[in-house]
Amino acid sequence: MVNCKRCKDKPIYNRLCKSCFLRYFEKKVRKTIREFKLIEKNDRILVACSGGKDSTSILYLMKKIFSKRTDLVIESIAIDEGVKGYRDESLKFLKGFCKKEKIRLHTYSFKKEFGRNLDEIIKGKKPCSICGVLRRRLLNEKARELKATKLVTGHNLDDECQSILMNQFRRNIRLGARLGPKTGVLDDESFVKRIKPFYLMLEKEIAVYAFLKGFMTKLNECPYENQSYRSKVRDMINEFEQKYPGTKSSIIASFLEIIPFLKNEYGSKGDLKFCKECGEPCSQDICQVCNIIKKIS
Repeated sequence: MVNCKRCKDKPIYNRLCKSCFLRYFEKKVRKTIREFKLIEKNDRILVACSGGKDSTSILYLMKKIFSKRTDLVIESIAIDEGVKGYRDESLKFLKGFCKKEKIRLHTYSFKKEFGRNLDEIIKGKKPCSICGVLRRRLLNEKARELKATKLVTGHNLDDECQSILMNQFRRNIRLGARLGPKTGVLDDESFVKRIKPFYLMLEKEIAVYAFLKGFMTKLNECPYENQSYRSKVRDMINEFEQKYPGTKSSIIASFLEIIPFLKNEYGSKGDLKFCKECGEPCSQDICQVCNIIKKIS
């Protein structure tokens, strides 16, 4: 019988026992935060949560890691897109979790902010692209209103690999400059800086952590997920990783080498415009959100 590579206990993941895996996982997240300087003094931190394994785990860890920092404020924010049988269930779990951990939770909905929920909006349209645009807008707008200095997301190494390749496949090199452990290329008060403490963590590692901590008793996936372009890229990368282990880490390592050049090339403040309809920052005269709202009105 193979023992844990760090002690003599029974291994549960990658030859690590439960206690050794938890220490490895949390140590790596702490290192990521330090290495990329994700948290600064007097930050007002808002964790974007869905009630899923990634966001619940990072919310728990942000509180655990920084519980003794009296200069920091840590709260959470959730967006109810209005996906029947999915989001209502995950938000119920999230509300209970935040109550137990004594973390303030701010909730907003597509229905209240845009007049319709996602199920009503996406009829005959691509759900993930519309949801992503509306969700990003609400997160930034509400984080700004709550005076957050950092918006934490649960995006992991798998997510970033998918985004990198999607931008390559679509020839959206400019969008690649917005990726990385700290997102965005512009330092402007219109944007709340987004950070990814799970940037170097594999999705399966987060799943194991969430399961061991009791955050994930069952897999609850969005019913629209498999309709997305991202899901096809995800499956392709997973197939490569299975055949050639280390592929995902290599993609990220390579990208980290070139991202300074991308940010330098596409970081001009001159690209920032403000929507003529709503006044929010965008790259065109009319933002994507306003265009979507017009089509569904």
